Amino acid sequence: MPELVAVDLPGGRGFVDALLAIWDTGDAAAPLDPRLPAPAARALLHALAPTRVVGSDGIITRLDGGRPVEEGDALVVATSGSTGAPRGVVLTHQAVAASAEATTARLGVDPARHRWLACLPLAHVGGLSVVTRALLTATPLTVLPGFDADEVTRIGRAAAATHVSLVATALRRVDPALFETVLLGGAAPPGGLAANVVTTYGMTETGSGVVYDGRPLDGVEVAIGTGGDGGGAAGEVLVRCPMLLRAYRDGTDPRVAGPDGAGGWFPTGDGGRLLPGGRLAVDGRLAEVVVSGGEKVWPAAVERVLLTHPAVAEVAVWKRPDPEWGERVVAWVVPADPDSPPAAGELTELARAGLAPWAAPKEVVVVAELPRTPSGKVRRRALS
Repeated sequence: MPELVAVDLPGGRGFVDALLAIWDTGDAAAPLDPRLPAPAARALLHALAPTRVVGSDGIITRLDGGRPVEEGDALVVATSGSTGAPRGVVLTHQAVAASAEATTARLGVDPARHRWLACLPLAHVGGLSVVTRALLTATPLTVLPGFDADEVTRIGRAAAATHVSLVATALRRVDPALFETVLLGGAAPPGGLAANVVTTYGMTETGSGVVYDGRPLDGVEVAIGTGGDGGGAAGEVLVRCPMLLRAYRDGTDPRVAGPDGAGGWFPTGDGGRLLPGGRLAVDGRLAEVVVSGGEKVWPAAVERVLLTHPAVAEVAVWKRPDPEWGERVVAWVVPADPDSPPAAGELTELARAGLAPWAAPKEVVVVAELPRTPSGKVRRRALS
């Protein structure tokens, strides 16, 4: 049976060569994050259960307790989901190819004229999918060991790449005009984006982004589950598409029956609405809704408003217990100028002017930085 081979290599030609060699033998690849400390790396290996590891020294080590994969499996990508515990998402060659083809078609990528730049962590699907779509569509590719604003800027100015995938934190550090197209994922997008920035919605289980600027890619179906009627009412976002995972590494298949009564739908755990014309509006993680005085507050919506304040560089909205309201909305703010942080009252009034009054933060905490995952997402539960 095919084996699962973990790839413990930094981004670069060596990673690409190792991936292709694994696929050539009919095995599946599990990219590891070289930045992980030893305890986290051991927990990840236990969850993924590879049979071999390709190390940075080129040595292939066989592991005890590894499990085979099924014929047709291409990748096992780690995700922490909402629990924080590592879990493997199994993506087939068919799913990876479907993602590459749909993305390339939507963006109009021409291998004769365009070149992808991969600069995000390859252990996460947002970075890895840049590599796989370039390989599967024969599009030229440059792979960096990680995000370096100066190097990305140099490549953009030299016109050595036309397309790049970034997260919001990285986007703030480069000029998007240096590239023909910038894919933006990983978190709620900031406001005032350049015309060439394409916002994406997706996750590891969908093999990367499957909704671009609110519109599903070709072959992608989106529906609203319990609580929504498809006519603008909110509920859980459901996705069905050929890019979906086959199963989790533990064998669990998360797909369920959808509003049409048929199976194959993936419940994303996100709340959202379908707008007129079929555009998807995502409100945020259902598990991250703040309920203050019985009213629901979506942190991402508050963050979008607060980011319009010129003194706010970054912001994360979460909650603290409140004896009167049950939970109170709190904004953790990274100021644009540490010596001149925004006044709490200004941020409260700004939120009140653009949102329901109960969504305005009752407390503002000024911080030097926000806790983030390696892929750039804010770790709200680490805020306190």
